[in-house]
Amino acid sequence: LTVLVSPHLAGGETEEEILRVDMLENQIMDFRMSLVMVCYNPDFEKLKPGYLEQLPGKLKLFSNFLGDRKWFAGEKLTFVDFLMFDVLEQNRIFEPKCLEPFKNLKDFMDRFGKVAAYMKSSRFLKMPINNKMAKWGNKK
Repeated sequence: LTVLVSPHLAGGETEEEILRVDMLENQIMDFRMSLVMVCYNPDFEKLKPGYLEQLPGKLKLFSNFLGDRKWFAGEKLTFVDFLMFDVLEQNRIFEPKCLEPFKNLKDFMDRFGKVAAYMKSSRFLKMPINNKMAKWGNKK
């Protein structure tokens, strides 16, 4: 993805922004995979409560990392913001109220104006998120 992204969105401009992008890209992948591992597990129903129990703690870490910044690297949009938007939206579909305690994460999601408007339209399909082998997110 990094190679395909416009240089203006790539990975930050300052050393701090570049480091924030590098760290966050890997954290987002770990976060995404934690949901994937639950959704594709045959014991999905047994694992779901544990995932939901630890979700607020993970979201708090991302909320703290974002802080009062507009975007995760700083004041300019980077590719990790799109990755984060996607994984936060998947978690919000999984547990609709999960972002409620985190105003800065909700504000972050709202900054994607046209995307957010599209997602509220009848043209947007929330599901499927996963393929047919998953125990959750695999049906329309």
